[in-house]
Amino acid sequence: MRDVENYLEIKKISAARFGREVMRDPRFVFDLRAGREPRARTVCRVRAFLEQSR
Repeated sequence: MRDVENYLEIKKISAARFGREVMRDPRFVFDLRAGREPRARTVCRVRAFLEQSR
């Protein structure tokens, strides 16, 4: 998800921290980068977090 990568760059936080705080999974972003396809519910959760963080 490009939005996640943009958020990491803008906020200067690590992928592991983002995954831990948003999904309680420090490997979340690394798994996305490796091709993991998130469920629709997961996408909604991440998007909601990103919207609240603006």
